[in-house]
Amino acid sequence: MKKLLFIIFIINITACSDVEFVYKEDKNLINPLYEKTNFTISGYDINFINSYLPMFFGDNKEDIFKLSINIEQKKTKRSVESNQAASMIRYELKLNYTLVSNEKNCVTFEKELLSYFSIFPKSSGYNYGTDASLEKKYELAIIENLNRFTSMLSDININNC
Repeated sequence: MKKLLFIIFIINITACSDVEFVYKEDKNLINPLYEKTNFTISGYDINFINSYLPMFFGDNKEDIFKLSINIEQKKTKRSVESNQAASMIRYELKLNYTLVSNEKNCVTFEKELLSYFSIFPKSSGYNYGTDASLEKKYELAIIENLNRFTSMLSDININNC
């Protein structure tokens, strides 16, 4: 019986010897700017972005990089009714990222990323449901844009000018 268990054990070990882990390389798991970046925001004011940036970039402990984010917004009425009220509005958020190395005093990376979303306003006055929906869509668009930016950073060398 012991010989049979030993043979099964050896077969299992040899059969699983070529197993590769999905996260073998941790370059895609780590944000290279985390706790190394001082960030500034300019342009269109979005209330909650200051609370999300520390989640993506952490507290600035090493002060190696400076990230400037310029936000531009464009609103387009996509559907206008006979009384000139907009029944669908498309929002375009353009985030211009500029990453500067403090050590080399040069721009290491620049990128412009666009995010889009549409909203269907329910009234021309104050409407809590529409306003809450609009705020949530802003939030999702900003998070998605920041995720795309940080995923791009893992594919480039941010230390070269």
